[in-house]
Amino acid sequence: MSRADFYLIDKPRFREQPLLLVCELAKRCEATGKGTLVLCDSQAQAEELDDLLWSFEEDSFIAHQIAGSEDQEEDVPVLIAAPGTDVPLRPLVINLRAAPVAEGFERVLEVVPADAAARVPLRERWKQYQARGLALHKHDM
Repeated sequence: MSRADFYLIDKPRFREQPLLLVCELAKRCEATGKGTLVLCDSQAQAEELDDLLWSFEEDSFIAHQIAGSEDQEEDVPVLIAAPGTDVPLRPLVINLRAAPVAEGFERVLEVVPADAAARVPLRERWKQYQARGLALHKHDM
């Protein structure tokens, strides 16, 4: 059964820089050995995440690439996709876009902003995933 995990931003460092939480989630996903796809909401966000993953932790490296680059490796553990990039889903999907992810994954990870108004669409997304029969989990971060 597929599952959806909602990560609610709470800690000050994640409030200040939400993409740090995405880096933390990418690190956890990479540790599972399953391919991970990060669906960014803009090219700028994809590039910012790419830069952040290089400097996220001094003592570790999360192997990653932006999808569609000339030297893209098929088996890179973490693939970052900007809108308009046609890439197949992977077992793990970190979704930063406004729409829910279609079928074809084992687990989707949704990042929930700290701002109460910004959380409203994600409550609706929770209901959509629930209606599709996904196992739902919530985590305070």
